[in-house]
Amino acid sequence: MSEVQKLNSPDRPLVPMYSHAVKVPGLIFITGQMPIDSIGNIVPGDIKVHTANLKRSPQAQCVSNLADVLKAAGSSWDKVVKVNVYLKSMDDYAKMNEEYIRLLPDPKPARTCIQAGGLPYDIDIEIEAIAAA
Repeated sequence: MSEVQKLNSPDRPLVPMYSHAVKVPGLIFITGQMPIDSIGNIVPGDIKVHTANLKRSPQAQCVSNLADVLKAAGSSWDKVVKVNVYLKSMDDYAKMNEEYIRLLPDPKPARTCIQAGGLPYDIDIEIEAIAAA
């Protein structure tokens, strides 16, 4: 078996430009997840819905999308060591944090949060993660 495994979650839409995750000995690098549903449509709503869909739809939010990929890679949120959050506007920082704090297990992983110059499809948030394998 190769030391580098490129993985895709059966619960996320496939895209031709990248894999959902890349697993190397000891680590899993998860591609940034956008607020899209299981067929690739951007979920309507604000930053709180996009961070963690308040309707609790498991396929329609960044955090759940990351959980799908973590599961496919044999990991979980408990093993996440680093998260990068990219926001369209830092005006959304407090609202995003409310959902992030509520959903991620304690202790929280290390995190960076920045305002991105532009995100695909003009979305308001994208979240990527690195987890222990």
